[in-house]
Amino acid sequence: MLEFLLSLDRSAFRFFNSGFTFSLFDSVMPFITDYHKNPFVFSVLILTYFFFLWKGSKQTRTALLLLIPLIIFSDQLNSSLLKNIFERPRPCVSLENVRLLVSCGSGYSFPSSHAVNNFAIATLLSMYFRNYRILFFAFASLVAYSRVYVGVHYPSDIIAGALIGICCAYTLNWTWEKIQTSYFPMLKKE
Repeated sequence: MLEFLLSLDRSAFRFFNSGFTFSLFDSVMPFITDYHKNPFVFSVLILTYFFFLWKGSKQTRTALLLLIPLIIFSDQLNSSLLKNIFERPRPCVSLENVRLLVSCGSGYSFPSSHAVNNFAIATLLSMYFRNYRILFFAFASLVAYSRVYVGVHYPSDIIAGALIGICCAYTLNWTWEKIQTSYFPMLKKE
């Protein structure tokens, strides 16, 4: 059964990495997959973060401040613990003829840290800004899909990463609600 699922995962990877390609995606997906590494985009994100932290409502400030422990929690859980438990090599390491559009990376493949972190952020922001949840999850899905398209993750890596990220956001929000109710009732969500 496990071999069947792994075979299905490899077939899906081949389809999205080699069979379902477009020249426009070949140009755009490497940027999307590592948008946070672009100095201009990173600067805009940081400036936007601090602007809304300064000028935003109490709800906005709470959501933005919770992003910090969320990203630390989700990233460390995945990168320092889960990847080292599963030790799954990336497809660009273990498969032949992978269409690799970015550096393969030195870490393990399962689960995808990009998917974990982006879905954690999308989930938390959706809890505070429900009107934008489709936008948040569409962006997280696009980043996750880009990881398969550029050749560095299997589809199961991003599915597991998405589920872990969602669970991380719910865990952090539940913990915050408990702390807030017990110790800081004046900070309760509007």
